[in-house]
Parts: sequence; C-alpha cells; structure tokens
Amino acid sequence: MMEDLSLHVLDIVENSLAAKARKVAIRIEERRSRDRLVLEIADDGRGMGRRRLARAVDPFFTTRTTRRIGLGLPFLAQAAEAAGGRLRLSSEPGRGTRVRATFILGHPDLQPLGDIAETMAVLIAAHPEVAFRYTHVTDAGRYVFRSGGLRPRSGESSSSGTRAPAGIKKEIRGGLARLRRRP
Repeated sequence: MMEDLSLHVLDIVENSLAAKARKVAIRIEERRSRDRLVLEIADDGRGMGRRRLARAVDPFFTTRTTRRIGLGLPFLAQAAEAAGGRLRLSSEPGRGTRVRATFILGHPDLQPLGDIAETMAVLIAAHPEVAFRYTHVTDAGRYVFRSGGLRPRSGESSSSGTRAPAGIKKEIRGGLARLRRRP
C-alpha cells in the first residue's frame, strides 16, 4: 500500500508515460465545503480498449513484462474505497486515459496528500519532454503549474529547458501556500 496520495500520483503518471503520453494533467480538488477530495490524472497516451480497461484494476493483470502483477490502480482504488470514495477509469485507444479517484475529505482513513511538490519535481526532471499541468483547487481558489516552456531561473541550470527540481518544488510549494492563505 502507498503511504500517501502523492506516491499514487507518481505511480499512475509512470503508467501514463509508459503509454507514450506527451501531455499529462494532474488535478487535485480539495473541497472542504463538499467534504470531497478528487484526484484526477489524464493523459494523451495510447489509451485502452474496453477489455483492457475492464481488467485495469485487477491486481493480477498487467501489460508489463518485468513483473506479473500491476498494483498502481488497484492500490489507488483500495485507498479511495477505504476513505468512502471510488475510482473511475475512462480510456479510448489512441486518445488517452483518465483516472479519477474520489475520497471523503474528513474520513479517518484518507491518506495524507504527501509532498506533491516533490512528486511533480521528480516527474518533470525525469521527463522534460512531457508537458505536465498540475492544478490544485480548494474552496478558496485555484493554483496551476505548467512545465512546458519553462526556462531556468538565475542560479539554476538545466539542459532540458525546464527549471531545476529545487526551483520547481519551491514554486509549487509557494503557490499552494498562497492558495491556503486565501480567505
């Protein structure tokens, strides 16, 4: 079992990248007024047909050749169900996949969000060719971070045209802190 939701994000996005995604959108919606947390990951990868999609949450099914089981989606489904929510998948061959997990925000079994800034920095640094968009929504507003077209700041270096991981983490943490300070 994953310790926090940011590790689920990392695992699911790695699936997107294995499916040749070039655009990945990660959205976290924390609505205290609705007692809901929604985690959504959408990509433009290969997608899945109905048969594969139906088996995607089966822990004994995987398309990988390096191991015989696929635990990312089943673990996320289990985490959502444990916190009073559910997992929904939609996919279309050649168009991509969308994973949507809902949770009851006040549920005692809801896993912590974890260090989403660290997760995003790792993904962006490891996959500079991918356009990532991270959106975080609360009752107070919205924060959006895009990886595409970023340039290094003074004192940072990158051969990929993206900011260094430390700068990415700082920017995301700052954006989330500003969002949480809003009335």
